[in-house]
Amino acid sequence: MFDKYIPLSEPSCYILQSIYSKPKHGYALVQDIKKMSGGTITISNGTLYGILKRMEMDQLIERRSSDDKKIYYITHLGKDILHQEYKRISKIIANFENIEFCKG
Repeated sequence: MFDKYIPLSEPSCYILQSIYSKPKHGYALVQDIKKMSGGTITISNGTLYGILKRMEMDQLIERRSSDDKKIYYITHLGKDILHQEYKRISKIIANFENIEFCKG
């Protein structure tokens, strides 16, 4: 299952990060991703719900209804995949630290 998602697409990574500590509905996800990315990532509704549907089918997230809103929660599998992505990106960053132009 990890091979299908690692490396995570940038929108997928932001989605999992966003709902890691607090479940959110779609609009809140879009706003949080925009904030987390410093405004560089703007996800359209079509893209967002396509990714959410695929993640839900693969059991990385689960959806619950509350007050006519669909709230998205990260699952244990979603957390595991996000952790694997963190480890992958950490290795990349460590390698950058060995490059002369990155040393300041």
